Amino acid sequence: MGAGGVLTPRVKSALLWGLGGAMTFLVLAQGYTLLAEPPVTIAQGGAVAGLVGVATAIGAYALEHRIADWSARRASGESESHGGRR
Repeated sequence: MGAGGVLTPRVKSALLWGLGGAMTFLVLAQGYTLLAEPPVTIAQGGAVAGLVGVATAIGAYALEHRIADWSARRASGESESHGGRR
């Protein structure tokens, strides 16, 4: 968190990605349950969704700025990691 307990944009983005990951797992588990026997109990599904959410948030926090930098370099024509020399 930033100064004064305010969420920085990077942390907020990572938390939202984590929420999206957790919700995606729950939707997929529910869809599977509609087609077949439930693979997990509600408690197990909630626990796995929590783990998926935490892993997604950590991954997003660790990788988002790198992917954004890479994308910006690629958009500006600098596609190589060593400065774009060919």
